[in-house]
Amino acid sequence: MNLDVLYEDNHCLVINKPAGMPSQADVSGSASLVDAAAKYLKERYAKPGNVYVGLVHRLDRPTSGVVLLARTSKAASRLSEQFRAGRVEKVYSAIVEGGPVEDEGVWIDRLEKDRRTNISRRLDEGEDSSAAKEATVAFRVLDRWPDSTGLELRPLTGRSHQLRVQLASRGMPIVGDVRYGARGRLRALDGGGRIALHARRIRFTHPTREEGISVEAPVPADWPGPWRSWPECPSA
Repeated sequence: MNLDVLYEDNHCLVINKPAGMPSQADVSGSASLVDAAAKYLKERYAKPGNVYVGLVHRLDRPTSGVVLLARTSKAASRLSEQFRAGRVEKVYSAIVEGGPVEDEGVWIDRLEKDRRTNISRRLDEGEDSSAAKEATVAFRVLDRWPDSTGLELRPLTGRSHQLRVQLASRGMPIVGDVRYGARGRLRALDGGGRIALHARRIRFTHPTREEGISVEAPVPADWPGPWRSWPECPSA
């Protein structure tokens, strides 16, 4: 397949991941983003042997958008530290069923993941769990329609299925996300499932040059509704 490469140098590779592709190999046996990136680099630079590709964060399989990969182990280590320290800015586009009353705000929740089912949930107030982790996201309404809402989401933490759970638990699941209560399914370009969640932009510090890098991915052709010509993300 032809990868949509958004940024590339000797240390970093940023790709616009299509919905339906896993970030890394899983039990499905489907071609992963890491495998595709390794093949791309091997062919582009005629490299013999194995090619290093470090996955420093990931997107859920039905989510599209920006994924940052490391081309060296040193870059992987430094980029991973930025993610752990919360110094990487991520901006998502989403269309949800229903919508929030407020036009903007911040949601803070405690989430717990069931590793057997790979489903996360929001804990009720006063509910205790040693496995719970705090999840924070800033949101802003971009457009409202009769039965749905367009949102800009800026997660300040990186929990499993965080955005999907924080929205669904408030009665506004992401369009197409039947795992978390959406009414209907969406289809990706490859015929697989997708949800109306797109990683629109990432900002990070280059691992060797200490330079700020910002990369943005346009919404793909299988994006539902009127946001296919969505303007560039506004600055924070």
